[in-house]
Amino acid sequence: MSSTDDRDSFTIGASGGDEVVVPWPLVRRVRRRASAALRPRAEPVGGRRHRWWVLWTVLAGLFSVNVTFTIFAVALTNVAHGFHVSLADITWVITAPLLFFGIAAPVLGKLGDMWGHRRLYLVGTAVAVVCALATAAAPTVGSLIAVRALSGVDGAAAGAASMALIFRVFEHEDRVKAMGWWSLVGAGGPVIGVVVGGVLIQAFGWRALFLAQAPITLAALVVAFVVLPETERAEAQAFDWWGAATLTVSVSALLWGLNRGPVMGWSAPVVVGGFVVVPLAAAGFVAAERRAQAPLLPLGFLRRRNFSFPMGNQLFANFAYMGGFILAPALLERVYRYSVAGAGVMVIARPLAFSLTAPVAGYLAGRIGDRVSAASGSVVLLGSMLVFAAVGRSSAAVWVLVALALSGVGLGLSSPSTAAAVANSVDEANLGVASAAQQLVAQVGVVAGIQVMQTVQAARQSSAGLVGSFHDSYVVGALVSVLAVVCGLGMAGRRRSFDLGVAPLGSKSAMAEA
Repeated sequence: MSSTDDRDSFTIGASGGDEVVVPWPLVRRVRRRASAALRPRAEPVGGRRHRWWVLWTVLAGLFSVNVTFTIFAVALTNVAHGFHVSLADITWVITAPLLFFGIAAPVLGKLGDMWGHRRLYLVGTAVAVVCALATAAAPTVGSLIAVRALSGVDGAAAGAASMALIFRVFEHEDRVKAMGWWSLVGAGGPVIGVVVGGVLIQAFGWRALFLAQAPITLAALVVAFVVLPETERAEAQAFDWWGAATLTVSVSALLWGLNRGPVMGWSAPVVVGGFVVVPLAAAGFVAAERRAQAPLLPLGFLRRRNFSFPMGNQLFANFAYMGGFILAPALLERVYRYSVAGAGVMVIARPLAFSLTAPVAGYLAGRIGDRVSAASGSVVLLGSMLVFAAVGRSSAAVWVLVALALSGVGLGLSSPSTAAAVANSVDEANLGVASAAQQLVAQVGVVAGIQVMQTVQAARQSSAGLVGSFHDSYVVGALVSVLAVVCGLGMAGRRRSFDLGVAPLGSKSAMAEA
């Protein structure tokens, strides 16, 4: 080995007198990877055997918290009648938790990294017990809406902390499998709540559901207190209040504008004003993060392919997924003349397909890679939007069922891979931030998809007709699904390597890594 005058490289003597010039950055990367491969691997928090107990415990708590998250979708009429208010007034019991969930998620994710994810999870689950009891006892519609808004905050705490705890106890290569199960419960819980809730509400009333939820959530809290391991806390650091404030204002304004646009009109001053605030607050957030010693969201993460592209995939996929799902009952009722109950049974195909696909996709991704899994799922989701757009009065209703099932399969394929990819792109100290950022992005996609696709359908009905209005709305969903496919393909692919996890010296992949 001989040094050269170029400080950015060194030479290796080879047989036959040839010399190979190797850049120093590549040498340092090879040395770090070789050292890491030769060191004993750190045991996951809680141990290998214990990690599955952690997973099932966390999922039990998550289920108990979110099983009633969408229950008011089938109880609105009863609730409005009981409080003697209109349906328009009572819809805030559904909207408020969605808005507060998205607003609170980033701050709670950072607090989890600072205080410990176990502590955040326990606090969030304990607040869920209180919210369940307060919901059951709410004396006025205003108090009910306030309590449901708080339930969105505890849902964000439990969701972000549960995801971070799973990432903590599972090694990188196994995280996608665990996220398959997490996705199953995250999607299956609300579905069970809607399906079973309708029957129970008719028999016992809606308040009885929340009275039953409280002891179930309390039991999950006790088990979590016993089973969940302590997680590391960040070193003492100042909380990024300016970053939290500017991000909260930006997200709040965006969600407010998307939510109120279809109701008040997209040109209404308060709606336009909300959208104007978004970029201004976002610029303030970027400025705050550049100055912060411990930023709420390190901006360097956005330059990482397996952080930004999976997040983009989640944004666009959830847009099409939820937008298409919300329109499906109206399509069945107004075009195919299904009853409300009949349409409700049909649309179960989508979350059911998601719940069955996600755990399998978690294991499949370990073989085909996160990029292939995410892109393939997005292609299937695109196919579902095209099937939706093609149906008409002469089409069999079974095609709507096929489209719903394809939507569930598509997101079920992509979700575990994108979630695991984001977690694997950050260090252990920022797993809470990564988890919360994913929840925020998914929530924005959900709200945007619902509001935009419903608005397109309503606006096009007078000119394109009833069937044509649904066609145009699903075409919008298809175009957004294309963006999800692009983001999936933009993720880093699987890398072939030697035993030390290093690409061959001088190869194109090695030079690209350097």
